[in-house]
Amino acid sequence: MEVDLIFRIAAIGIIVAVLDQVLRRSGREDQAMMTTLAGVIVVLMMMVNEINNLFELVKSVFGLY
Repeated sequence: MEVDLIFRIAAIGIIVAVLDQVLRRSGREDQAMMTTLAGVIVVLMMMVNEINNLFELVKSVFGLY
C-alpha cells in the first residue's frame, strides 16, 4: 500500500473529525452526520479503486484476461 494513500486517508479523517465537532457544537447534528458519512464514502471509494488496481495486477501476473 502506498504511504501517500495512507496520508490521504488520514487527512480526510482529520478534516471530517474537525468538521464533525464544529457542526455538533453549533447544534447541527444532522449536517455533522452527513459530513461523516460523506468522509466514509470518499475513503471507501478510494479503497475500491485500490482493490481494483490489485485485481488488475493479479490478473496480469497470472495472465488472466
